[in-house]
Amino acid sequence: MIASLQGKLADLHADHVVIVVGGVGFRVSVPINSVAAMVGEEIYLHTIMLVREDSITLYGFNTPADRELFERLISVSGVGPKLALSILGVMPVERLHSAVAGGQPEAFTRVPGVGKKTAEKIIFELKDKLRGVDGLIVASAYTDVNKDVIDALTSFGYSIAEAQAAIQSLPPDMPNDFEERMRRALQYFV
Repeated sequence: MIASLQGKLADLHADHVVIVVGGVGFRVSVPINSVAAMVGEEIYLHTIMLVREDSITLYGFNTPADRELFERLISVSGVGPKLALSILGVMPVERLHSAVAGGQPEAFTRVPGVGKKTAEKIIFELKDKLRGVDGLIVASAYTDVNKDVIDALTSFGYSIAEAQAAIQSLPPDMPNDFEERMRRALQYFV
């Protein structure tokens, strides 16, 4: 198994790169947002090699956490390597973890190829698998009232990240009342 590659970036495409290591060019599939290096620069990727009946493919990631998340995503039934790369290309790892922890399938439906059922399946199957992995995910701190406030804020056009930031700005001793929490969350944006 090839666990990592370090070499010169020889070619850059939308869905893969070619890294030259010791005179050999390796084609590595990568998430669309993961490679910021320019052609000719030194690059280091954490990789996973998947052997299928008709292909041997290398997938590369900037961090071991990205690689591990990719492995967990492809363990979800109905999510293959291409879809997992799309998810990682659109959603930063922290956002993906928070969407799973918070039970927010709408965050996944923004990824091309992910519908509501697939998003719900990803959340259902990853919820326990991601808990405690490298400390990257913790049990959701959102109560049902907080989730309702987040849903209301996103329906007003705020992003999920903005809605979560508004919830996190609320005082910890605030009553668990939807109207009061909603009013205070809206004040965050003023």
